[in-house]
Amino acid sequence: MSKTIELQGEGFKPYNIVIEKDYATLLDHLKDIKDCDTKICIITDSNVEPLHGLDLRNELLCYYNSISIYTIEAGEEHKNLDTVSDIYANLIQLGFNRSDLLIALGGGVVGDITGFAAATYMRGIDFVQVPTTLLSQVDSSVGGKTGVDYNSYKNMVGAFYQPRLVYINTALLRTLPQRQLSAGMGEIIKYGLIYNKDFFDYIRKSSDKVFALDDETLAHIIFTSCDIKKDVVSQDPTEKGLRAILNYGHTFGHAIEKLMGFNLLHGECISIGIAGAAYISLIRGLITQSDYDDILDALKAYKLPIGYEKLTNNDIMRIARHDKKASADGIKFILIDGIGKAFIDKTVTEEEYNLALDHIRE
Repeated sequence: MSKTIELQGEGFKPYNIVIEKDYATLLDHLKDIKDCDTKICIITDSNVEPLHGLDLRNELLCYYNSISIYTIEAGEEHKNLDTVSDIYANLIQLGFNRSDLLIALGGGVVGDITGFAAATYMRGIDFVQVPTTLLSQVDSSVGGKTGVDYNSYKNMVGAFYQPRLVYINTALLRTLPQRQLSAGMGEIIKYGLIYNKDFFDYIRKSSDKVFALDDETLAHIIFTSCDIKKDVVSQDPTEKGLRAILNYGHTFGHAIEKLMGFNLLHGECISIGIAGAAYISLIRGLITQSDYDDILDALKAYKLPIGYEKLTNNDIMRIARHDKKASADGIKFILIDGIGKAFIDKTVTEEEYNLALDHIRE
């Protein structure tokens, strides 16, 4: 099952994305990065630490001499500068310097916070991603985007800072609630829609195996998703062009996520955003009704929402215009011209936005 992807790009050291069903090769990969005298701080959260914290620490103690665990409170509401400040204080107290290492053990919130702390502590300390959710394994752990929320605006403060290693242990998914598994599939469906129709068709037919946590199916969808992201990120590490296609479904999705007070999971909001973005492609004649029905069927097969209530179009568009993905000359909206072919568009009209939002509300 072992699979490895090397991610290379301008301005950062190449690093491996390793997919395993256990921790069998973790130390081998870490030894290539840091020697045994390196101090390591595992940063995790209050949900993940009791499930996986000691297992990872014990694995590392087979070679490393100094391992500490720092636990933050779980939840998007703690993804802020106060939490980062507490991490700085802990690292200073433990005497961490730029030759030491942080390991992010958790989902996207932990990975983003740890990456941002690593990017800014002493102007940069190495870090490793050990993602524990399906969403973080295929999305936030790969590509070097780090950041925290500011005044409820998602990822408004951040930096591009690549990890030294992404180690994906699929066994960690066995403690994941089904809702979190479904949320991860929201981003995975996105990869098929923007880049690879054959992959989308595979995903659409594999829901039973995914929910059964079939090792080979999980390994294939995680590998293919990471490989797609690698292709995009290696061409555009700092999102000056192509990388923006990874935001498919995010214009509406991020706005809904904020307006719902983060009570919906990120992947659930992206699913709703995908339904809206696909509808704009439909009314423009870029996809067929059959394509659109297949997209909705795929989202529903993974128990993902495709609509919402209680939010107004004006509220959603107000938030979307203030999202960090917006530019001075308008919102950069990602559309698909057929399944598997995404492009950036700045010409989506107010009427099209309203038609799409009305449709997914209904």
